[in-house]
Amino acid sequence: GFAGTCCRLLAGRGWASVYGGGFPTGTLLVNLAGCLLIGILYGLLDRTSWLSQRECLFLITGLCGGFTTFSSFADDVWSLGNRGDWIVCMLYLLASVAGGVLMVWAGRFFLNRV
Repeated sequence: GFAGTCCRLLAGRGWASVYGGGFPTGTLLVNLAGCLLIGILYGLLDRTSWLSQRECLFLITGLCGGFTTFSSFADDVWSLGNRGDWIVCMLYLLASVAGGVLMVWAGRFFLNRV
């Protein structure tokens, strides 16, 4: 979890220094990337013996669990709503939830086609 958390911090800060703005792009991108990685890892677990179940779950729960961040997502949603940015808030919710599920699907789909 520590490695994932450090990666999240660096990625979030890096993106914030490039983008800035009022939209929580850093959290969104980190969560979508984490969902894609989770899909790829579960796809590897389903299709190959490259990683054991224990190793794969360690990476999914530890690395990806530390990298993605539901608490930051929840705070971002609250902050956008509290500012009255309801359209941006709803877009962020939709992009995060639907995008996250899409990324998990894409990771698993890609491995099933290779």
